[in-house]
Amino acid sequence: MTPARREAVGTLMRHVLELLDGDVATVYRDAGVPDYRPRFSPPIRALVTAGPMSIRDLARAVGVTHSAASQTVAQLSRAGLVTLSPGADARQRIVTLTDRARDLLPLIEAEWAATAAAMRELDAELPMPLGDLLLAVRAALARRPFRDRIRAHT
Repeated sequence: MTPARREAVGTLMRHVLELLDGDVATVYRDAGVPDYRPRFSPPIRALVTAGPMSIRDLARAVGVTHSAASQTVAQLSRAGLVTLSPGADARQRIVTLTDRARDLLPLIEAEWAATAAAMRELDAELPMPLGDLLLAVRAALARRPFRDRIRAHT
């Protein structure tokens, strides 16, 4: 990788994610579900496993921030895949799958399995599995945040 490419690593990571997510979205579009986004699958699968839950609990189950989960839930709601109801207090909202989401579960599960198989195939072409690399990056950043690394060079 050239030095110019190293400097643009964030752009490169976003581009790779766009390629992967874009192709998954195309699979759904080709299956007749053009409003389905790849980011919907983890929360839907968590709701299938655990049942209705608060957005905060859903964020924990999926491993994202509350803000990210809230944004995804809003998109899921607009797509008619979840409903929101009041929770134990006025600030809490409970997320529940709709019949439309349940009807899509066979497609979602089949796509999830096919995506995992395609990822194993892609990993076989790489110097190391992408997931392993990303876990190593996350661990390195947990040991020493990127901001600290930047500050060391300013």
